[in-house]
Amino acid sequence: MSGVLITGATSGIGKQLAQDYARQGLQVLACGRNEAVLNELCEVSTSIIPLRFDLTDFEQTLAVLSELPFIPTLWILNAGGCEYIDDGVMDAQLMARVMQINVLGVANTIEAIQPYLKSGHRVAIVGSIASELALPRAEAYGSSKAAVGYLVRALRLSWASKGIDVTCVFPGFVATPLTEKNTFEMPMMISVESASQAIRCGLAKGVANLYFPARFTWMIRLLGMLPYRWQYQLVSRFFAPKRTRQ
Repeated sequence: MSGVLITGATSGIGKQLAQDYARQGLQVLACGRNEAVLNELCEVSTSIIPLRFDLTDFEQTLAVLSELPFIPTLWILNAGGCEYIDDGVMDAQLMARVMQINVLGVANTIEAIQPYLKSGHRVAIVGSIASELALPRAEAYGSSKAAVGYLVRALRLSWASKGIDVTCVFPGFVATPLTEKNTFEMPMMISVESASQAIRCGLAKGVANLYFPARFTWMIRLLGMLPYRWQYQLVSRFFAPKRTRQ
């Protein structure tokens, strides 16, 4: 592996990955919008090169990624956002914001990097275990991550003949600035250090689908394999808000 590009490198999992890969001696292209954090990363290691852009801006993404200082062989598309829809009251603008970063941001990045992709390269795209089971308030976030999962499976088929490998990453709850905003219980949460370790080990092994933490993600996957009627009953019982009597 000659180097790695990481989007969303100024926070959470992406920031930890950038530091850990640099400690392994790899050259790291750290992508993000927060210039201050990018500068901090550069101070941590001279192996980290900052690329500042907003991946929801197609023209900006294309411009910055068209002139890379080196060509990585590992591309980790990690940037993402989360907002919730309360009480099932649709908010189309909220939905658009989440889709813009979680789906179109990924598409913008892929279009920008695809001229560089060659046989032997690996593209890892971070989804979420939330895409495996419908949950209340997750209409926007879960839908966006389900789209990411489908995108990865389709790309895997399309790129197989080119020798480009694709991995979809399905994290459970990870202690990041994003999950700090959550007001609900988050079982079996792990640290960003553990998440980085799981991702780096999984990608080194070349796995196609990477789930962690194992016990929590297996539970969600098993629930997701049940008939929809059973899923609805179980989620309604344990996760959905209770109906109020008039």
